[in-house]
Amino acid sequence: MSDFLVDLGQNQAAKTVIKSLGLPIPMPPVLERSKDATKLRVLDGRDVAFQSFGDSKLCGVIAKTLAEAGAKTHCTQALLENGAVLQPNEAYGQVCQLLELESNEKPQKFHGVVFDVSEFSSLDDLSQLYAFFNPLMKRFRTCGRAVLISRRPSEAETAEQAAVAQAIDGFVRSLAKELGRVGATAQWIQVAKGGDENLVGPLRFVLSPRSAYVSGQPIVVSGQAKALAKAPDHELPLEGKVALLTGAARGIGAATVRLLAKEGATVICVDRPEDDRLTSTLAREVGGDVCLVDVTSENASEVICNHIRERHQGVDIVIHNAGITRDKTLGRMPEALWEQVLAVNLKAVSDITEALKKDLLRDEARVICLSSIAGISGNPGQTNYAASKAGVIGLIRFWAEELKDKGITVNAIAPGFIETRLTDAMPVPVREVGRRLNNLKQGGQPEDVASAICFLATPGAQGVTGQVLRVCGGSLVGA
Repeated sequence: MSDFLVDLGQNQAAKTVIKSLGLPIPMPPVLERSKDATKLRVLDGRDVAFQSFGDSKLCGVIAKTLAEAGAKTHCTQALLENGAVLQPNEAYGQVCQLLELESNEKPQKFHGVVFDVSEFSSLDDLSQLYAFFNPLMKRFRTCGRAVLISRRPSEAETAEQAAVAQAIDGFVRSLAKELGRVGATAQWIQVAKGGDENLVGPLRFVLSPRSAYVSGQPIVVSGQAKALAKAPDHELPLEGKVALLTGAARGIGAATVRLLAKEGATVICVDRPEDDRLTSTLAREVGGDVCLVDVTSENASEVICNHIRERHQGVDIVIHNAGITRDKTLGRMPEALWEQVLAVNLKAVSDITEALKKDLLRDEARVICLSSIAGISGNPGQTNYAASKAGVIGLIRFWAEELKDKGITVNAIAPGFIETRLTDAMPVPVREVGRRLNNLKQGGQPEDVASAICFLATPGAQGVTGQVLRVCGGSLVGA
């Protein structure tokens, strides 16, 4: 469903009239998104300001990532003289340009701003956040990206270091709210000890159009899951992979199926027998496969496992997308509605995954479950739904630890207000309020969730496990 204010924001005549009337009507910017397959040079031609504080071990990894992705990197004079920055740019045929924070000429605007603060250790270092970002705040392009990269607060060795690391959290969340007015986002990547080389994939994702509706998020990059046998490819990263996706017929599921296929995966589309036509049509469209079964039926796990065993011999990516809502306040909720939601949203996820773990889930596989911001913050009238989605978070955290030695990662996606047939059915006032309660002042699209799922499904996300990635535009509700 179209968003009236977003559509209005693209109409020059409407803007002229509104301006002449002096009316303060917000016009959310149209977000830059990408529906194409991932390219190696995902940042080709994009201007990125990069600064690194102190003698950082991450500086070279970041510089190489930007250069390989095709970014036009702008650095301060001190960083230009650093071989860790110059060498990768020269290797990839890029020329670093001088970043002048204060300029009397027409200032350069940036698609991305990356600040490596991994060597921050004292409270005085926090002044560098102001010194770097203050002159750049008016130099973000529409739909730009701000990324701060630090070490994990939990790995701090002193109280002061812990305070410094955690201060970044408040800074990034506030920065994301300020940048949201131009469709720009801000993220905080925390690199744990042993996770340095795993930074590449997450950094590419948060700087790219694929992260359009992800904002204000802490993303932990670690070495928790066993390292990959070979370096990940960033072009057609899912080529040769077999993916299983439940709830494939519509909305987020259908968008994810299409994007997985573009990235090279063979997709097994799982949905109810009643949705045979939709599911089969989608599978034919992407050259995929169909498995018709109600995930709550007693033999669902057996049917799915037999299908995989007979046709694919194993599975590399498992995405639990099937879900329902049956909203009622707790005092008025029939027991049947409670049981239905828990059965689809939680029990099926547990039963199917446990069955696949026995002999079909391949090493270095990906398990991705759909949670919700309701599972984080709770909602009135959704005790059943919130309990089921919070339960999913418990599952992924346990499985991430259990499966790490096989190189398997397990994560959850928590969507916010996503424009689907469920939100279309909302009363207009409720829908309009729901759309605006985030940094970007608009609802997300199914493709936004699909993009986040596909990122977590790639080999480049090896350092991300046991986490909940919110695709909510920086929702004002919840953590």
